[in-house]
Amino acid sequence: MEITTIGLDLAKNFFQVHGVDDAGVAVLRRTLRRSQVIPFFAKLSPCLVGMEACGTSHYWAREIARLGHEVKLMPPAYVKPYVKRGKTDANDAEAICEAVSRPTMRFVAVKSPEQQAALSMHRARDLMVQRTQMINMIRGLSSEFGVEAPRGLHQALALAHRLIDGEPMPIPALAIEVLASLSKQLLACHDRILDFERAINKWHRSNDVSRRLASIPGIGPIGASALAASVTDPHQFKSGRQFAAWLGLTPLQNSSGGKERLGRISKMGDQYLRKLLIIGMTALILAGR
Repeated sequence: MEITTIGLDLAKNFFQVHGVDDAGVAVLRRTLRRSQVIPFFAKLSPCLVGMEACGTSHYWAREIARLGHEVKLMPPAYVKPYVKRGKTDANDAEAICEAVSRPTMRFVAVKSPEQQAALSMHRARDLMVQRTQMINMIRGLSSEFGVEAPRGLHQALALAHRLIDGEPMPIPALAIEVLASLSKQLLACHDRILDFERAINKWHRSNDVSRRLASIPGIGPIGASALAASVTDPHQFKSGRQFAAWLGLTPLQNSSGGKERLGRISKMGDQYLRKLLIIGMTALILAGR
């Protein structure tokens, strides 16, 4: 049998394969274990392989592409309309196989290991920004006993140091113990954020695209490095509006009968990138005042 197109439904341990020939007739339906995926594709003649873009898809796309296959990733939302009936792995693989052959389908560029490593620093830093939650907790508990801390990160960190050092305060001993424990977590979290930011800045200085992006007003090293690592191929966007739509910064449309109705912004894109750009633009506007 001559397989021309394959839909691969990714999972943790079991992968579903759906293959068709030139006429679009299904000639292969098979479940593979994780250890069988690479040997299976190594035996096949070069063909088109479609997958949904997800957490592990970029790794599998690189590995399968090394075997001579053409691999294309698609947003899961664009594959869903091709699922005929029911939610099964076999139906999902068949839908992927159908979607990847559509001429109007939009694809996701495969990220390199370096880009994924850079994004991992951003995700870890974003997780550590629970620091704000701990600061608010320490402020709130301290204020219940009449101890107020001025606004600002440095003032909150100074209060944490005072609590850890055992500076006399009109706070019961049990509450002091709780606040000191929270303060230690806060300072450790703050140190980890600084470590991630130093690593991100180092990557930013070594990446030409990131440095060029940082020259745009409102975009700093954090935003520039996140954009450079997330956007693999800028040429996939024909205009700035397409890029804005990809980020979810364009309005939702509910137009019909020649009448345009625009709603709120779609928020369909990367929430982290959108947040960085909005924060950068807000800071730029406030600085202009």
